[in-house]
Amino acid sequence: MSFDVICFDCDSTLSKIEGIDELAKRVGLGDELSKLTDAAMNGDVALEDVYAKRLNLIKPNRADIEWLSYLYISELVDGVEVVFSQLEQHNKTVHIISGGLLPAILPLAKLLNVPQSHVHAVDIYFDDNGAYLGYDIDSPLTKNGGKAVIIKSLESNNVVMVGDGQTDLEAQKVGAKIIGFGGVISRDAVREKADFFVEENDIRKILTFDLI
Repeated sequence: MSFDVICFDCDSTLSKIEGIDELAKRVGLGDELSKLTDAAMNGDVALEDVYAKRLNLIKPNRADIEWLSYLYISELVDGVEVVFSQLEQHNKTVHIISGGLLPAILPLAKLLNVPQSHVHAVDIYFDDNGAYLGYDIDSPLTKNGGKAVIIKSLESNNVVMVGDGQTDLEAQKVGAKIIGFGGVISRDAVREKADFFVEENDIRKILTFDLI
């Protein structure tokens, strides 16, 4: 089955890191907050129950976000650039849909030739000195079901979502097929419920599912 629209999660899918956890480590809160992230991605707690808590504790400034943007790129999952190049050659529509922070993800998207209008993530705000002011609390991506909301807005009946977590599985509710990617973090719930699953740590394996 060939798909018209291919959507990717970012953290632990395109990049080997969980961005919010890296920001937490940077301010000495790594162990505490990584447990919250993992619980949300496993579906043990609602995303909205941890999203604000994590950011309000970390309070990432503009320099932190710029640092994270470089880390996303330096920790690319094997095969990502090849996959995106092939999808582009076959005129596929590609979106990145992430609960991560928009300005940190945009440089990665640019590297992969994904237009900014096809990057769906959570915006973050700073004051004139670059200090943290808050984030877009109205973004659906700060809540469970948010990725389904974004995919529904794409108005295509032939969508596949590639990701590692419970929030990616929720896209099934609006008719998307799911390729679970376990190459960075392999979650039992995703392996069991996804339409397809990749265990290897090379994302080129998703091309075996007739994406193009």
